[in-house]
Parts: sequence; C-alpha cells; structure tokens
Amino acid sequence: MATFEDRVLYQGDPWVRVDTLPRLLAEGWRRTLLEGGVVSVVRTPFQWSMGSPVIEIETGGYMGDVGLYVPEVQLPEALALLGFEDEEAGVEAGTTRAEATRAEDAGPGGGQAG
Repeated sequence: MATFEDRVLYQGDPWVRVDTLPRLLAEGWRRTLLEGGVVSVVRTPFQWSMGSPVIEIETGGYMGDVGLYVPEVQLPEALALLGFEDEEAGVEAGTTRAEATRAEDAGPGGGQAG
C-alpha cells in the first residue's frame, strides 16, 4: 500500500489527505466533491493529478492506491459531502477520519476474516 503524508503544501497552500484508497474509488469521491464545490487532487506514487485522466483509466494506467487531498480550508465541507463528521470520536493518530469510519462500519475485527 502506498503511503502519503497527512498534510502537504501543494501550489503554496496547505492541503490535507482525506483518505488513501484505490484510484477508481478516489475518482468517484472526487466527482462528489466537485459537485459540492470542493477542489480536490489525487496523488499517485508518481505525480499529482488535478483532472480525472479518463484516458489513463481506460488504457490501464496506474490504478493502485492514491492519496485524495483537499485544501485544508475546505476539509469540513469535504467531509460533510462524503458523509463523515469533521471530528470523528476515537480517531487514532495516523488514521484518517474516513479510515476510522470504515473500521467502525465493519464492526468487530475491522471487517477482517477471523
């Protein structure tokens, strides 16, 4: 799994990572954010991507895990649009709010087979 920083400077402004997830899911979340007026960017292990490169997806470009970032000032809006609360209770250090919510939704064991 690729690792991405939680907070970065991108084009001179602070951006925060909403989550790390597979490229196709990230592109779906980006569409939701765009429709709600929130700017987002995807970071692959190779580059930053402001636009959804449909041709790259169709031709089998990088489809692994990516970091989904939004400007820090738009984080509350982004979390609301994606169905997450701004301040998740019990979020451990180093875990994104989205990851914590997914673990809670999965129930005991975090969705792992036991």
